[in-house]
Amino acid sequence: MDALLVTGGEAPPRSRLEARFGGMGLICAADSGLDTLVSWGLEPGLIVGDMDSVSSAGLVGRFPLAELRLAPRDKDETDTELGLEELAARGADRIILAGGGGGRLDHLLAIRSLFERRRAMPLKRARPRPAEWHTAHEAAYLVEAGSGIVLEAAPGSTVSVFPLADGARGMRSEGLAWPLEGLAWGPSDCGVSNVASEGRFGVRAGSGDLLVVLLLEP
Repeated sequence: MDALLVTGGEAPPRSRLEARFGGMGLICAADSGLDTLVSWGLEPGLIVGDMDSVSSAGLVGRFPLAELRLAPRDKDETDTELGLEELAARGADRIILAGGGGGRLDHLLAIRSLFERRRAMPLKRARPRPAEWHTAHEAAYLVEAGSGIVLEAAPGSTVSVFPLADGARGMRSEGLAWPLEGLAWGPSDCGVSNVASEGRFGVRAGSGDLLVVLLLEP
């Protein structure tokens, strides 16, 4: 099941994701992500978090049919992480994250760290991670080892590629000014400010997961 998780922080315009709303099995608001959903005219099926950043305490009451999972402010998980966990528990296996842009650096790094989660080992529970992350001016895509992605972009768009966890080898690309073939990256390496020369481009991961970040027009 595909699910949409909207969290606080700078969010993309509704137009970027609206064609996909109908295919979402569940829409979840994490804390002030509820404000974004209201501005988009969408009703959440699930609301999670400590709700310390929502614009009005009464906003939650506007959605009496939504399932509510409140959390204390003093907790180990971020509201975004709680949203991932709750969606996964309800059968979501592909979670699209919207929001979380701008703001505090530690919050940005916390979301980035969610992509670092490894696949579950035998007898251990999988920790869910986003498949995509959309902010006001960027879109980030998880490309798991051995898989690929093709994306549409304006010609000349900036594309950056980051290895996750233990690094990456055996990568391939099409449509980028500087191909990924032949590169071997450790976890501290990256390919920043590549260019989608003709617009549409593709990236295929080899032995390690990748995070592909596309910069979008304001």
